[in-house]
Amino acid sequence: MEQIKIQAHIDVRVEIIWNAYTSAEDIMQWNQASDDWHCTDAINDLRIGGTFKNRMEAKDGSMGFDFTGTYTALEPFKKIAYVMPDGRQVSITFHEKKSGTDVVVIFDAESENPIEMQRQGWQAILDNFKAYVENTYGSLS
Repeated sequence: MEQIKIQAHIDVRVEIIWNAYTSAEDIMQWNQASDDWHCTDAINDLRIGGTFKNRMEAKDGSMGFDFTGTYTALEPFKKIAYVMPDGRQVSITFHEKKSGTDVVVIFDAESENPIEMQRQGWQAILDNFKAYVENTYGSLS
């Protein structure tokens, strides 16, 4: 199975980034790939064996889905890993730097959509996360 890697440098301390990435209230603010979608509900049981469920819906009400997973590894301020219901694995690492934090996401590709479309969608969500955290919690510079 092919893996896809996306990343972003966020001009914020890792502790703030971790909390915004894992808090259900924050997740609902940034977890969408485009302005015509939104995250209407988020439940997060952040522990190994715990699950999360993020409800993603088109703002026009035309479609929606639940994005879910089960945590397989947690290292506070460093790493989150989970498995999706179809068995695909996801790993998020947080690398603290003097100038902020590098967030790297590696995930198993699915077979229904082109690799580049998957990369663009996940990168758009990570870019939304970066903008949300920097705008809400302030940047280091």
